[in-house]
Parts: sequence; C-alpha cells; structure tokens
Amino acid sequence: MKKINVVLSVLVLFTLLISVASVSAAETGKTLKIGVVSPISGSAALAGKYIVNGVKLLENELNAAGGVMNNGVLYPIEFVYEDNEAKEDITTNVYQKLIYQDEVIGIVGPDMSKCILAAGTIAQSAGCPAIGTFTTNVAVTQIGDYLFRACFIDPFQGQVAATFAWGEGYKTAAVLYNNADAYSKGLYEAFVQSYEALGGKIVETQAYSGADVKDYNVQLTKIAAAKPECVFMPNLLNEVPLQIQQARANGITVPLIGGDSWDTPEVAQVAGAENIKGSVYISAFSPDNPDPIAQKFVNDFKTAYNGDVPNSNAVLAYEAGAMLVEAIKNAKTVDRAGVRDALAQIQGLALPSGVVTVGEDRNPIKGAAILQYNDQGVATFLKNVNP
Repeated sequence: MKKINVVLSVLVLFTLLISVASVSAAETGKTLKIGVVSPISGSAALAGKYIVNGVKLLENELNAAGGVMNNGVLYPIEFVYEDNEAKEDITTNVYQKLIYQDEVIGIVGPDMSKCILAAGTIAQSAGCPAIGTFTTNVAVTQIGDYLFRACFIDPFQGQVAATFAWGEGYKTAAVLYNNADAYSKGLYEAFVQSYEALGGKIVETQAYSGADVKDYNVQLTKIAAAKPECVFMPNLLNEVPLQIQQARANGITVPLIGGDSWDTPEVAQVAGAENIKGSVYISAFSPDNPDPIAQKFVNDFKTAYNGDVPNSNAVLAYEAGAMLVEAIKNAKTVDRAGVRDALAQIQGLALPSGVVTVGEDRNPIKGAAILQYNDQGVATFLKNVNP
C-alpha cells in the first residue's frame, strides 16, 4: 500500500508539473507594438529628445516587468520610434507605416496639434488608438473616437493664463502669436476670450506666420508702443527664446506669459536669466511637486539621463504611453478596438502630473501648474490650478 501511495504521489506531482508548464507556456502572449511619433530631428528636436526619453523610461519599466498582464496573459511590449521632423506630411507618412506595416496596437504622439490634425484621420479610419502628447487644440479629439490626448486643452490653458494675468492686477495685455500654428492660434483665441470676459483689455495683437521666422522686431515695436501691463506669447519653444530677447531689446520690461511649450530649461538658457526673470508659463507638470509618484518619476528620469530634469514633454509622453499600457491591461479584447474602449474608461489613474480621468470627449480631466522664473532664470513652482 505504501508503494502504491508513493507511485500515486509521483503521478500527481508529474501531472501538476505538466499543468504548470502548460499554463506557463500559455501565459506569454504575442508581442504588442506601440508606435511613438516625435520630432527627433528638425526645428523641434529639443522637444523630441524629452519625448523619446520619457517613453524610454516607461519602456525600461515594462521590460523589467516582462510586459503587460491582461487576464493572466503577459504581453511583451515593443516600442517603434519614428521621426516626424515636426512636419504634417511626414507625420501622415509615419502614421501609415506604423498602422499598416508595423501593425501597432496604438500610437503615442505626435506632440504638435498641427501634426496630429493632419494625420489623425488615418488613425481614425484604421481604427487605431492615437494619443497626442502636447496636442492641446480642441479639434484633435473631434476627429473621431480613436483620438485621445494626454494634455489639457487650449481653452483651459488660455483660461488659466488669462485668470492669472487678471488676478495679478494686469488690466491690459498684448499678444504675439504664430497664426500658422494651431497650438499658438488656439491659445491666443482662448486667452483673449477669457481675459476680455474678466474685464481686461487687449491693447495690441501682433501675428507672424511660420516656425522659421527669426525677426520679430516689427511686431514687438508695435507691442512696446501700446504699453501693455503684460504680454502673452503662446509660441513654440524654438521660437520663444529669440522673442524674449527681442522683446527686452525693444524696451518691453513687463512680465511675459507663456504656454506649456515654454516648459524646458533651454528656453531660459538661450533667452538669458536677466531677460526671462519674473515671467511665468502654464505647465502640465512641476518637478517640485512633492507627490511621491511625481518625485519617483523625477528621480528615475534624472538617474537615467545624467541629471536632466524632466519637463512637460517628457512627462506627457510617459503618461500617454502609460495610458495605453493601462488600457492594454484592462481591455476586454487585446486588439485596437478593445484598447480604445479601455482608454475611454480610464478613471483615477495616478500619474506623475496627478490623477487623470478620461472625459466623455476623450480629453483628460487634470490640473495645471504655473511656474515663474526667478532671478537665476530657473522656473520655480508658483501654484496649481484645477479645472
């Protein structure tokens, strides 16, 4: 009888080992690809560096975990990086490649409204989820139900800037904006509407066209003559430093107010601390935020990239990727449609910039931070603003 029990025990153990081996083999799913579109080269390459580094931080975390778990199946994740050079036509080309050739389950980026507005219809037609990072223009998610964003939208950002200006006692303002850029134009319109509704007066509005403009003196001379109490400059980070220098050279000494595109140390480094001190900008993120999740992200980023401090480009790219990962984890079916449905249902997701919920219009419900440059040209946390 003892021998029989031993044999039965061995058989049971053997059966369990076979079962475990079968389950283990079944637990690894197919590799899922996520596309990443950013300006790795070209006029906005500085933003592209932070975007890529933000996503690669997430990629490292996923590699360490072996992938994303969904319903007991572990799916390895592969990121496919594409350079759009901040150009609309190249963005449409790389969207086509990622969707039809690489067969990605979703796309992170691009970071510019004009680029995703050009390429978004491709993702929508193919039924491929795409999450813009810095794509604040309202029209982005209006393309269709496969378009999402990780950032707040222009009306909220413009409202925050206007409320801040009015709250600081600035009764008059001027605006310098790029009328060929969807981001700049959207913030300009939102700011003016909100500022005038509060009782403020726009004493001068000056526009230029295109990202290659280097001389803003004509516009800034007219703004200086109008003597505003502040100047709103919602322009791209490769344009802003020169605009700040030329504004000061034209005798504009009042505070300058920027959008979230200002959120990189290089803006102050190029513009000069003396020129930028006292100015403020709206940001999706402050590295001074004491929240543990925010500080872990900051410390991990600095460790990975030789002490570099993450800006909003890095944070929003990381968070767009994290939103896709969360959707893959919770999708009822691990395919593009399932991921889209899960993205739309994200609620209370804790991320470095704060807790994020995806609203009915697929825009994230999240707050903003206001940062101010000190005498050394360092952007420091001033206050949080919630929707």
